[in-house]
Amino acid sequence: GGMETDLIFHHGVDLPLFAAFPLVDSQAGRSLLTAYYDAYAAIARRAGAGLMLESATWRASSDWGDRLGYSPADLARVNRDAISMLAELRERYREDLTDVVISGMVGPRGDGYQPGEEPGPDEAAGYHAAQIEALAAAGADIVSAYTLTSIGEAIGIVRAASSAGVPAAISFTTETDGRLPGGESLAEAITQVDAAASPAYFQVNCAHPVHVAAALAEPGSWRERIYGVRYNASTRSHAELDEAADLDEGDIDVLADRHRRLAAGLPALAIVGGCCGTDARHVEALWN
Repeated sequence: GGMETDLIFHHGVDLPLFAAFPLVDSQAGRSLLTAYYDAYAAIARRAGAGLMLESATWRASSDWGDRLGYSPADLARVNRDAISMLAELRERYREDLTDVVISGMVGPRGDGYQPGEEPGPDEAAGYHAAQIEALAAAGADIVSAYTLTSIGEAIGIVRAASSAGVPAAISFTTETDGRLPGGESLAEAITQVDAAASPAYFQVNCAHPVHVAAALAEPGSWRERIYGVRYNASTRSHAELDEAADLDEGDIDVLADRHRRLAAGLPALAIVGGCCGTDARHVEALWN
């Protein structure tokens, strides 16, 4: 689900720069995160599904960490600790959830809502290497990069993960027209990244199903590479959401209905969740 928006708007948690990873450093923060994860474990049990536990490290890379006062050593530690915390939860869930995957989450170097300059593959690989190495060393089963807006950064992340000996999943976000912020179609992005780096699979996140549907209008086998979707609750554009002071939780029934229509065109779909504005209620509705 949308961890950051859930914690900010439903639990009154202050997350400077939209960063959840500092919560790993306190007992109170870990308690909040544990309750958050427990809600999704309960959904997986009821749905008879596996569970992907994703670390609270979307912002835990050097540019963002530096702005929050985290040294490179601090960042490496908190990335490792975030994975260790999930490993403990997996053990606790093991009795009735046997299929639990631990994903080390990374985010874009820039801002997913205001992308700015797009890094090339070599620059991106160099930037993301330290975080990915820490996640891999701590035992992440996979590294998942979310809310990516550029092809070059996606290629660089996959290459950095390969160097660290861990598989990578790439998740692009789309604008309301179904295209990446730079104008590329989702088909172009997936095809180009596959040709250059071949990640384990692709996902789409931080977009409402109506926007993802526009991205899927182009036919082709590239759609078979999409294994996961994590939707926004709102149909607003990224620009509108970035300026909003309120939480748009959307219409849960509409979200679930649009997902049902969309899923029919994604033959490999295996991972279903939420992004901005969603919480456990939205994700349970998607699985129902």
